[in-house]
Amino acid sequence: MSTKGVYCTKLKNGKSSFRASLTAGGKHISLGSFDSEKKAGDAYLWATKILSQKKRYPIDALESLAKKTPLSHEKLVVLCNLRDNGLYFSTPIYIRQNFFYYYLSPSDRLVFDKEDLFYYSTRKIMQRGSHLFVADYGMQVTIATRYGIRPFAVKGRDYLFRNGDDRDFRYSNIEIINPYHGVLREGDFGQYRYKALIHIKGNRIIGVYDDLTSAAIAYNKAADLCKRYGIEKDYPVNYIENISPREYAEHYDSIQFAAAFDRYIKKLSKSRV
Repeated sequence: MSTKGVYCTKLKNGKSSFRASLTAGGKHISLGSFDSEKKAGDAYLWATKILSQKKRYPIDALESLAKKTPLSHEKLVVLCNLRDNGLYFSTPIYIRQNFFYYYLSPSDRLVFDKEDLFYYSTRKIMQRGSHLFVADYGMQVTIATRYGIRPFAVKGRDYLFRNGDDRDFRYSNIEIINPYHGVLREGDFGQYRYKALIHIKGNRIIGVYDDLTSAAIAYNKAADLCKRYGIEKDYPVNYIENISPREYAEHYDSIQFAAAFDRYIKKLSKSRV
């Protein structure tokens, strides 16, 4: 193969595939596979240009750069980060002073704290609809759970991004309003009450409580009763922090249900006798 940085391989169907690669910073970097020797050669030339001409191809020009070159946006980010920061990652990460970007596309980037650098440098973030997830130990894990955001939590009700940017996953930017299952916060201007609900042929109101802990424990108590009376549903458990087992038991015993839910539970109990 006469083109520098390019070698040819045969696919299973007998067609030729042209792979481009280079070595930089002591790392062998694959630039991708292409359907022609020319495209692979162009990818190699672009890669060497990016690594050698810092001011001409800044990371902030990624969107326009991606339109000019056969390189994928992932490879462009990898090369720009290696050039500017002297670090090689296989994922499309670009380091800033106190945080880093993870580019899902040339125009769509996530922001993370540096303490998450190792995690995302070894895992590819994928997107399905509005959900972002990684493959972690053979399982698909939604990245929101890493920041205390429960599955099916509602933005603005259960959590919020303080600066309004839902692509900014820095810990200081995420506020968890409600960490518990089956609890809704009601009210405004700091005057809140907490409604506990459970799904039994539709959502049923367990009760309304003055504090978040009481509502979370009320949900647990209602879930326990439902299971005891034969409702076969996988109700998740709320784990209450900062109280002792004894305090939890006392709180659990003192919880009172709303009259309508209390009548429903008693009716359910009689039907199982």
